[in-house]
Amino acid sequence: MSEKFWLVVQYPLNSAKGSQRDNWLRDKVMEYLELTLADADLGSVDGFDMGKCISDPKKFALNIFCVVTDEERSIALVKRVLRESRLDYTRIKIATMPYGKEEETYTLKYASKKGVTNFSL
Repeated sequence: MSEKFWLVVQYPLNSAKGSQRDNWLRDKVMEYLELTLADADLGSVDGFDMGKCISDPKKFALNIFCVVTDEERSIALVKRVLRESRLDYTRIKIATMPYGKEEETYTLKYASKKGVTNFSL
């Protein structure tokens, strides 16, 4: 069996529950990623969480979790799908970590904003 990775797409939110549009965005991103990851045989969407950031309770985020088999191809695919589908591509962070290794932490792989180097849930 090939190695698997957690891949998380993170959007900043203005509140813990998010707005109606944030909920729409969550549903659309999960739908598009589920279809494209499955079609490319790269993985699937595992779920999401919305609310306070663990690292800074004054900040809020939407995290969409995927389990993927090819880290680099999956990141490229996710970026392309979100950009082409106009699903707030300019606000995302993408991070990964090895699947099944909970002692590991996520490593930032892409940030839409220049100069961003850190990632946390």
